Amino acid sequence: MTRSLVRFACFFALPCVCLAAQTAPPASKQAQLKFVVVLTRHGVRSPTGEPGRYAQYSRAAWPQWDVPPGYLTSHGFEDMKLFGAWDRSLLARQGLLSAAGCADSAQVWFYADSDQRTRESGRALAEGMFPGCPPAVHGLPEGTRDGLFHPTDADPPAQSSGENLGRQTQAQELARQYRPQIAQMDRILAVCGPPLSPNHRRVSLFAVPAIPSDKRGHSDDLRGPMGTAASLSENFLLEYVQGMPMSEVGWGCVSRSTLNSLIAIHNAAADYEQRAPSVARRDASGLLDRISAAMQQAVTGRTVPGASNPPGKRVLFLVGHDTNLTTVAALLHLTWTAGGRHDDTPPGSALVFELWRSSVSGDYFVRVLFTAQTLEQLRGATPLNPAHPPLRVPLTIGGCSKASADTCSWAAFSQLSGRAIDPNYANLVENTESTGSRTAFSQPGP
Repeated sequence: MTRSLVRFACFFALPCVCLAAQTAPPASKQAQLKFVVVLTRHGVRSPTGEPGRYAQYSRAAWPQWDVPPGYLTSHGFEDMKLFGAWDRSLLARQGLLSAAGCADSAQVWFYADSDQRTRESGRALAEGMFPGCPPAVHGLPEGTRDGLFHPTDADPPAQSSGENLGRQTQAQELARQYRPQIAQMDRILAVCGPPLSPNHRRVSLFAVPAIPSDKRGHSDDLRGPMGTAASLSENFLLEYVQGMPMSEVGWGCVSRSTLNSLIAIHNAAADYEQRAPSVARRDASGLLDRISAAMQQAVTGRTVPGASNPPGKRVLFLVGHDTNLTTVAALLHLTWTAGGRHDDTPPGSALVFELWRSSVSGDYFVRVLFTAQTLEQLRGATPLNPAHPPLRVPLTIGGCSKASADTCSWAAFSQLSGRAIDPNYANLVENTESTGSRTAFSQPGP
């Protein structure tokens, strides 16, 4: 029997859990917050490719960054520290942690992907939460592929010819729907900034070939104008949240309102690529399995094999990537609008899973939220406080909550997670991690 099925079977032995699909919203006198899992994206990074990789599409040279491609920047580190400080203050107001000092440092566990941007983001959050005494950040050794955060090498379930045709039709429809934004992007690339050289000839976005499927026969990724525009629009976003002068954001041609229009291409492409059921099951079963395992440890007080954190902790941070947020959201049918953008996952954004216990019945229930700093807060590295909080959106859990309630009983949430998780892919994560021992990227403070 797989670990996921063992957990599902043991769940029914819990005497205090009610199978109602919803419960009253949490209130300080009615419920206590017992445990929190934060699945977060890393902070502001540089683009993942060298500037020359993008120059084929633009008239002008792209900015040079002061870190290698895909690395967390010092500005991004500061943003994550500020978010960590906010998390500490919020959890203190919710009664889960003390407001200051080092005593609760051991109650928070960090597990990060092995990339520099995720390891350093975890370290920044830890330092923001516990200045002078941050807890260690754990994970696989640097450079080791962690199947928890990255797609496995296994193929997703085979898609029928009808499903593949439907995906291709959907991709064509997206390209038509977002053609005005793609054209807007193409104009910016064509006319903005000083020319690279008199002989430079750029490739128009509309000349990028559309490849319908990858070598495995699955159309996971968007190609052609839509896919290329999606990647480049995120580069403009990174320039903005890095705090570059507006004269350098899109060579001075991308205003704040223009950025919102262009980033919609990226968000639509991410939904297409990562919310497909077969892709989400493959890429997020391991993460949702870990989230469920950590929460079950908090409910039962007993060790659950394979959990990312030891039992007895109050907070677990899983530090990964935007793809992780989107695929987990897809498995649970979560969607949101924050800052005027639909299903956006800007740097530092997170899905927050709160486990509450009723003070009246003793039953456990779950609340899920999306949280993110605003783009202006990221750009200005703005301290967060109750007067200037980050975005925080309660989410409706598909198949559990109703529109009038944003909570789900632990029993119902556990059942939903169990049905959404493919145990074959969840177990592949365990096999991947068995090839490399976990380590502490950073040592805890004194």
